[in-house]
Amino acid sequence: MINIRERMEHYHITGLSLVAIEKGKISRIDQFGVLEAGTDKNIDEHSIFNACSISKFLTSILVIKLVEQGIVDLDEDVNKKLVSWKVPDNQFTKHKKVTLRNLLSHQSGIVDPEGSFMPVESFKEMPSMIEILNGKTTYCPTSIEVTYEPESEFHYSDAGFCLIQLLIEDITQKPFSLLMNTFIFKPLSMTNSTFSTSLSTANMDTFACGHDRNGALIPGKYSIYPYLAACGIWTTPSDLTKLLLDIMNAIKGQSKIGLTTKHMKELFRSQGCKEWTGLGVFLDGADEKLEFSSLGWGVGFQCMLVAYPYLEQGIVMMTNTDTGMHQMKGIMGEIYHALY
Repeated sequence: MINIRERMEHYHITGLSLVAIEKGKISRIDQFGVLEAGTDKNIDEHSIFNACSISKFLTSILVIKLVEQGIVDLDEDVNKKLVSWKVPDNQFTKHKKVTLRNLLSHQSGIVDPEGSFMPVESFKEMPSMIEILNGKTTYCPTSIEVTYEPESEFHYSDAGFCLIQLLIEDITQKPFSLLMNTFIFKPLSMTNSTFSTSLSTANMDTFACGHDRNGALIPGKYSIYPYLAACGIWTTPSDLTKLLLDIMNAIKGQSKIGLTTKHMKELFRSQGCKEWTGLGVFLDGADEKLEFSSLGWGVGFQCMLVAYPYLEQGIVMMTNTDTGMHQMKGIMGEIYHALY
């Protein structure tokens, strides 16, 4: 393994936490650095990071769970069940409709407006999902619509996951965070996982503060995203590892949260027009050496989750520093290449 402390210094990383899996068991748990620059609050196994877009991976698992219960359908036109907002019909939706499957695989034809989906400045200004989709907020300045025929192109989209969240809440009449808690966090004892909308009432002693590429604290210390399904999760590598192990067990028919082998394999099957896109995850390799990954990159934080479900290997890494470079080009890429 590389000298992590030396590489952290090289990249100006304030804190790093990781958990590795080998042969279906945790093989390494390690933490380095501090929760906040200039303090002696050391990172430990319970330190909570903003995992940003790793939320999309969690959202996909929740969707699969709801599919198994017959609550949602991956291939149904989402407008059939959306109540509080509808995808506007236009020339691009004439032949193909927007479905959960193409939303999860970023192939719905929805493209995020430029400069959209940044963190909110304070808890007092949490916009509603309908305001966001209607383009009534500074976080998404123009209304969301389909600008390519669904499944014709790949466009990474936070707006698409906002739509997934709204659809789930419209159908179940329950908050997204409650459903995630009920179906995933509680059964797996993911006790250090929460959503950014809960931070105002949380004890922040175990939460990592965000830092920029020079190691300076970000304004407000914590990045708060109101788009929970897209990027609202705060969690730990240990908690995410519990979910990864359950996915690996699901392939053998032994999932604690009741995921079936058939539906689990749907998560890492190539979807639509891109062979490297699964449902809310990205794919590499094939057969036994199939790898799926999820990256989180937001203001002040960078995270990475990689798993080989058939080899029962994986790693989750989290830092409270935005290096300004892609994860694979920084310390996480170096750790990943040292392992695989």
